[in-house]
Amino acid sequence: MTDTPIIRFQNVSKRYGDLTVLDHFDFEVMSGEKVTLIGPSGSGKSTVLRILMTLEPVQEGVVELDGLSYRQPGRHGPFHASARHLHQIRSRVGMVFQNFNLFPHMSVLRNITEAPVAVLGLSKADARARAHELLEMVGLADKAQAFPAQLSGGQKQRVAIARALAMRPRVLLFDEPTSALDPELVGEVQEVIRRLAHEHDLTMLLVTHEMRFAREISDRVCFFDQGRIVEQGPPGEIMINPAQPRTRAFLGAYLPETSTG
Repeated sequence: MTDTPIIRFQNVSKRYGDLTVLDHFDFEVMSGEKVTLIGPSGSGKSTVLRILMTLEPVQEGVVELDGLSYRQPGRHGPFHASARHLHQIRSRVGMVFQNFNLFPHMSVLRNITEAPVAVLGLSKADARARAHELLEMVGLADKAQAFPAQLSGGQKQRVAIARALAMRPRVLLFDEPTSALDPELVGEVQEVIRRLAHEHDLTMLLVTHEMRFAREISDRVCFFDQGRIVEQGPPGEIMINPAQPRTRAFLGAYLPETSTG
């Protein structure tokens, strides 16, 4: 982990009509840092990830990833940036969605190789070699020719992680990656994310309601409420003895050992 922010939000506001989701929001993530975002539904956590993936524009403020601003002077339209500039940003970030988002008509291998060939310009041979390495890493070496309908939810999510990694991102985003899984499948996906966190120099941003897992893999935990970070710090500090009453109330539902005094 370095002291250089790879992600920066400065005075960012995001609104949907009259609903303000992020309210003059400031946030930085250092290169190599593993940060978990927790908080009630609708508090703005997933919106942060969607903004970083250029899936949502902002109304105000500055967003930067790896030194690239999401706005360019003199540009108009919802993103205030050219398609080429947004492509540069997207090439640096990967996202794992809660509902997998695999292409059902493509094999596992093609799901993983399609974007590296089309976006990064890799040869098909290089993309396939990389895909096989990643499938080995996520424990699915024997599933390259399978189709998503032939996989369990946990296997689909592991393929989705391999697909995101195939783009060689600088930042990897996880939006509640285990929330759509049956309880007995959660552990296999968590194990892959755990290995990524402990063994790789990736910057990771994770939205989850799995509090014990967040405590295990995070360098920092941020508690969101009503579009702001109410409290943040090392996971042992935030989850065992939070300073803010709102954080204590939220965590009390998940972690009985959280201090209520």
